[in-house]
Amino acid sequence: MAGLKQRDVVLEVGPGFGSLTLPLLASADRVVAVEIDPVLAAELPLTIAARAPELAGRLEVVTGDAARLTELPGEPPGVLVANLPYNVAVPVVLHLLATFPSVRRCLVMVQAEVADRMVAQPGSRTYGIPSVKLAWYGTARRAGSVPRSVFWPVPRVDSGLVALVRHERPITADARREDVFAVVDAAFAQRRKTLRAALSSWAGSAAQAERLLRLAEVDPALRGEALGVAEYIRIAQAARAARTIIES
Repeated sequence: MAGLKQRDVVLEVGPGFGSLTLPLLASADRVVAVEIDPVLAAELPLTIAARAPELAGRLEVVTGDAARLTELPGEPPGVLVANLPYNVAVPVVLHLLATFPSVRRCLVMVQAEVADRMVAQPGSRTYGIPSVKLAWYGTARRAGSVPRSVFWPVPRVDSGLVALVRHERPITADARREDVFAVVDAAFAQRRKTLRAALSSWAGSAAQAERLLRLAEVDPALRGEALGVAEYIRIAQAARAARTIIES
């Protein structure tokens, strides 16, 4: 389902006992497995050596927290495959996409409700900050469902697979990710308010928020869930242009 090719370098987050690592090694050129539990990290190479010794040379294990990962050994990864703890799933994926621009494709398993939020479209009930920020990087879609019955012990929630393909070209050349994400965070911090009100602190005042929204050709009476990533980019660009004029 990850669409691996023999030349791919895979970043696997949360390999655990290695049940997914084995098929990844069989399909890819190399797997860099990041495991936060030092006991599991130490055991993983032994498991691979025992079960598939011919593949052991393709595995690199990194002991650490994927949410704080800043570098990896060897060739940069092109594919991210992860089974993520539900409470950190979105921050980890966003961090890895930002840190490793070489990652062009992702397949992650998360709680079903989190998966819905990750792929939601503007105007839907589940649309929010994860939806917009992932859309900055690429196109996300639901790639399948995973019932709780396949796990042991059986969890209380179902899981879902999310596939993401990174945009071929940067989504914009003149708006910084940090600036766009700041607008997104402000817009959804007070979800029930109009953008004019929700962005007032970010912009400095409600009047300034309205001015920037109109410069961006966005209706100030809309709410944050009505906007796609392109509109958020235009708002950030309008703010940057306004600052440039003031500074000059």
